[in-house]
Amino acid sequence: MIQQMIKLFIGGFFGGLAAFLMPCIFPMLPLTVSYFTKRHISKSKGIRDAIIYGLSIILIYVGLGMFVSICFGASALNNIATNGIFNLFFFVLLVVFAASFLGAFEIILPNRWINNVEDNTTKKGFTGIFFMAAVLALVSFSCTGPIIGTLLVQAATGDQTLGPVIGMLGFGIALSLPFVIFAMFPAALNSLPKSGGWLNTIKVTLGFLELALSLKFLSNVDLVYHWHWFDREVFLVLWILIFGCWGMYLLGKLKLNHDSENNGIGVPRLFSGIIVCAFSLFMVPGLWGAPLKSIAAFLPPQDTQDFDLYTPSLSKGTVSTPVKIKEVRWGKLFHAPLNLPAFFDYEEGMAYAKSAHKPVLIDFTGHACVNCRKMEATIWPDKNVLPPIRDQYVLIQLYVDDKTLIKDGLTIGKQNSKLQETQFNSNSQPDYVLLDDNEKLLVAPQGAIYDPAAYAAYLQSGLDEFKKRNQAGSR
Repeated sequence: MIQQMIKLFIGGFFGGLAAFLMPCIFPMLPLTVSYFTKRHISKSKGIRDAIIYGLSIILIYVGLGMFVSICFGASALNNIATNGIFNLFFFVLLVVFAASFLGAFEIILPNRWINNVEDNTTKKGFTGIFFMAAVLALVSFSCTGPIIGTLLVQAATGDQTLGPVIGMLGFGIALSLPFVIFAMFPAALNSLPKSGGWLNTIKVTLGFLELALSLKFLSNVDLVYHWHWFDREVFLVLWILIFGCWGMYLLGKLKLNHDSENNGIGVPRLFSGIIVCAFSLFMVPGLWGAPLKSIAAFLPPQDTQDFDLYTPSLSKGTVSTPVKIKEVRWGKLFHAPLNLPAFFDYEEGMAYAKSAHKPVLIDFTGHACVNCRKMEATIWPDKNVLPPIRDQYVLIQLYVDDKTLIKDGLTIGKQNSKLQETQFNSNSQPDYVLLDDNEKLLVAPQGAIYDPAAYAAYLQSGLDEFKKRNQAGSR
């Protein structure tokens, strides 16, 4: 939980820094700092007002995060990530944001709102300064809106109720910090680069990133409803094209209508273009099944790929023969990663484990679970992890977000989610549960473990406990 909160804060902080470098905000820095430094004869009072201004910015965005958290609530925030309609809405929303950053149009708030807030900036004391911060938030919405929207979408689709608050806290701190620092050291303004075309380059860069990120939400919808329209290779082709276009843009080979004319590109932009183009080429082997472990968490599962040269290679050179399961319930809907034999129904899997007298690995997973995909792509293929899962455990994969209807409004996802909550007192994914063939816990359940050695040790601890119980029972 703490680790996820830290990630949300860091994501919000970098989002705030990106927003500060937008054309709507960066040019306002000298004017705002000059206002605070010249408002009072005493420098300390000017710095005090700048600090109040910064705290007001933080308060405004944290208040926005609190509004999102209160409106949705804990249970709703947990369900958003797996809801197809919400994911489809987020996909469309991020595409709109991307189009805005790429210059198709600007997202602006009604002038009446801005004018009403501006009327209060003339008030004395803290109130006037707070409304100045509110004016900044409203006037810059065409630039910050897509960033804020993306951050709130990411935070809201997590499993932390306070996620939007933490994300907006990081955003507000990063956005307000430059105004406070330069009010304390106004001479440092002379070292800042002048406003120019580079600000638009940053805006377009964020547009490409928004467009790439939107595809993840479309992929979630495709997986949850089993459409099979947006498999791994389709996702990769689109990402290769998006990042390729972004790289060409940074290298000056692709221009948009609102770009300013220039005779060349600077060294930072050149290096950035090379890195982005290299990343685009890095993804190309994925079209033939390369695992692409560094981005596997964002990609559709490996088993959705039609042409895969990687997965069959994992079984080469193995001595043991994996258990062959002919037909299982929901076997046509789900496919276990890495061609592993698996069950997708708890009762059926446990019945098989009892007949085979083997321990059970329950994998509570989800189509929209980023950490689940990361575990399957980076940890499970390890030479010390794959064999015990394949040969020594009975694998039961239970999807908690699947929308396939069983009966009377009950879906596969709801049934599995209820089982996880009632029997194992958990609602997070991935959640790995090791049981013996009598449905008794072997060791405490674990979430994601990104160290192959540690995960292999966890699996071995379950095998050791299972062997110990068998030996005790045979006496």
